Amino acid sequence: MDSEALKKYSALHPKPAGLTLQYGTAGFRARAEQLDHVMFRMGLLAVLRSKAAVSTIGVMVTASHNPEEDNGIKLVDPLGEMLHPSWEEYATQLANAEDQDLEKIITEICQKAAVNQHKDASVFIGRDTRPSSEKLSQSAIDGVSVLGGQYHDYGLVTTPQLHYMVCCQNTQGQYGKATLEGYYEKLSKAFMELIKQVNSGSGERQRQLKIDCANGIGALKLAEMKPYLPKEILIHLYNDGTKEKLNHLCGADFVKVHQKPPRGLDLKPGERCCSLDGDADRIVYYYKDEAGFFHLIDGDKIATLISIFLKELLAKVGQTLQMAVVQTAYANGSSTRYLEETLKVPVHCVKTGVKHLHHKAQEFDVGVYFEANGHGTVLFSKAAETKIRQLAKEEKDDEKREAAKVLENTIDLINQTVGDAISDMLVIEAILALKGLTVQQWDAVYTDLPNRLLKVQVADRRVIDTADAERRAVTPPGLQEKIDALVKKYRLSRAFVRPSGTEDVVRIYAEADTQENADALAHEVSLAVYHLAGGRGAPPQP
Repeated sequence: MDSEALKKYSALHPKPAGLTLQYGTAGFRARAEQLDHVMFRMGLLAVLRSKAAVSTIGVMVTASHNPEEDNGIKLVDPLGEMLHPSWEEYATQLANAEDQDLEKIITEICQKAAVNQHKDASVFIGRDTRPSSEKLSQSAIDGVSVLGGQYHDYGLVTTPQLHYMVCCQNTQGQYGKATLEGYYEKLSKAFMELIKQVNSGSGERQRQLKIDCANGIGALKLAEMKPYLPKEILIHLYNDGTKEKLNHLCGADFVKVHQKPPRGLDLKPGERCCSLDGDADRIVYYYKDEAGFFHLIDGDKIATLISIFLKELLAKVGQTLQMAVVQTAYANGSSTRYLEETLKVPVHCVKTGVKHLHHKAQEFDVGVYFEANGHGTVLFSKAAETKIRQLAKEEKDDEKREAAKVLENTIDLINQTVGDAISDMLVIEAILALKGLTVQQWDAVYTDLPNRLLKVQVADRRVIDTADAERRAVTPPGLQEKIDALVKKYRLSRAFVRPSGTEDVVRIYAEADTQENADALAHEVSLAVYHLAGGRGAPPQP
């Protein structure tokens, strides 16, 4: 390590006094002007991680669905997964170190993580379309260079595209080619193979889809991908970033939270529409019915559609491959009931946060996971994938072989490294086409239970501790008993509370047989939290 170079460069990226940041599920996120030193230091950390893992590591500059003024950074591990938890701690230590202690902390990390300083390091870097992203990604590049790492700057890419590149690179091209062209070719080829089976006599020949791109990177990349897509699908891009601000009154998060269409997209009855978020790793669908009512199709319904499709194919192939769906406590009760009772697919509930869902989904031959917010994917075990590819090639029985081919193309269309809005969108479009379903028929698979999300400000969020995948409050004493008593008052109801990961608020979720009852239950639970968990300010109003 060149101490002089480190000192010189570190002085160009000084840490603001008194600022402490925490590396969470989404990496670091803050106002863009507070992040220069963090970017530089994550460039340093990416080199250390690369040397420790003897692999290429990704660095993505984005704050996803946050406002345009914010930015953030996350590291991508060798197979395109999120950063290992032990390294999240190193990231937090390094980001918060005083300038003069930087070298000491780097040395400590090298000792703890057994980093061989003499190994080569390789880092892939990508960024979203925020005005601050280019300068901030340059700061990360400074960090990589100062420790002698090699880097490839992909420039503007979606978050899932960077995850994909890292995985391709570290599997020596087995997962695909580590270029944007390779990504577009792999996905479009699999999509074309899938929809080849749709016989031209059935329904609309050309499928039209309106896409709200959140004024973000998704618009640029979908525009690049258009020439690769077959003429059977016609995509219309809205909120493409030429006029308005990123994520402002648009994007998947806005549509999901406000349950209404985004600005900048004229929604006519019966049209199929979807929204991506700011870095294109989440997607939700929606439509207006003939009466003009807005219907949201969220991550739970996406997981259900994909599960129906995969379950049928697995049954046809006749293999004993084990499939499961992984959800969080926020999943609508109707989706859980439909999956378990009608579809007979096991459902597992885990703590909120993509890394928990991804980790659990890896336990099955086929693991489907989606958060209600539209972030999710499908994981296939190595053994399942090998078996399916073998059957697609060698199976003598025509029906079994064809089903295996459809599964093989589905595997190639899905980005297994992380939730990917573009890949998920193509999977959904292929399934709707193959099953001849309209968006209304898909929506009608089950009816969501009415629900309400609330939050209560508290003095210290740590007073609430949870268990059972965040579905039960262990502390403060008496709170869970109170919630249990309130839930008993309403039909088909449940409620849970959990501390926010980022601020001193407690989040409350309630569902019941009617909207009125869901609202009442959520309000009563919020009062219980306010009184038993140290609420701040005025008590919650109904």
